[in-house]
Amino acid sequence: MHDVVLTRIHKSYTHDVVIIPGLDLYIPAGSFTVLIGPSGCGKSTLLRMVAGLESVTDGQIKIGGRDVTHLEPADRGIAMVFQSYALYPHMTVAENIGFGLTIAKRPKAEIELEVRKAAAILQLEHLLERKPKALSGGQRQRVAIGRAIVRHPSVFLFDEPLSNLDASLRGQMRVELAELHRKIGATMIYVTHDQVEAMTMADQIVVLNKGRVEQAGPPLELYRTPQTPFVAGFLGAPNMNLMEGAIARDMDCDTYGIRPEHLDISIDQGRWPATVKHIEHLGADTVIYAQVSDVATMTVRAGGDLALDIGQRVFLTPRSGMAHRFKDGQRMASHP
Repeated sequence: MHDVVLTRIHKSYTHDVVIIPGLDLYIPAGSFTVLIGPSGCGKSTLLRMVAGLESVTDGQIKIGGRDVTHLEPADRGIAMVFQSYALYPHMTVAENIGFGLTIAKRPKAEIELEVRKAAAILQLEHLLERKPKALSGGQRQRVAIGRAIVRHPSVFLFDEPLSNLDASLRGQMRVELAELHRKIGATMIYVTHDQVEAMTMADQIVVLNKGRVEQAGPPLELYRTPQTPFVAGFLGAPNMNLMEGAIARDMDCDTYGIRPEHLDISIDQGRWPATVKHIEHLGADTVIYAQVSDVATMTVRAGGDLALDIGQRVFLTPRSGMAHRFKDGQRMASHP
């Protein structure tokens, strides 16, 4: 396993079309690093530059201390898993997994051994003689991952590999990918727009915005202490309540934030009187959208047994020490 170091990475297609204006990023050896951000933030472009599928306008990429900035993809020691499974329909699972080794003219016995080892890791042993059409979506994705594993790459690159799966399969595959990382200990860089994938699988999350790193660090660190309003609003479901205007001025900041689960709701008393606009009953949780006079609509996450009515008068109170304040785009000390 190797670390990945990106130094002053710049990517532009024309003078007026700049995708990444200059980015520095360190990805530790053996880490599971997730790149996340809105559409068009540059996360897939960045991954493709590490892979060698996109050229670098300026800057340097090192993998394990080796400058790979201008090397061909095959010479970088990486393996990439795409959103599309790209399996050969006429080949068996075993043949698909071992295809890269076959092209490289490795000995047949070596190919069979590597395929069996990868199949064991991915629980595909009983499917080796099947064709892709006889597999589920999750099984096909595991085959695509197996094809990467047999190459023993220094770095695995994943470009939204679960986006074609339904919700239950995505949940299952998140667990399987996390287990795979623990088993083989390889450096993995994973691109997604799904914050649940990022929070549950990563040991380092990199939040990108307009080609720049807004914040990088462990998932709970970013969740608990976001350094910018963008990170605060991007991570978390439901989204953090971010308010400007009168409420922010009362808290001596430009932007005041409080997560829905850190707001207490009462019918008796509290800091902000509000009116219930909408209620979502989710089973274990209830999400309430409440209008605070003319100032803002706030979201509250409460217990599933909470009983309220649309139009009901309530009071909202932020829990002590759980609010976030931002001034000039940067985090301030939390407000009590």
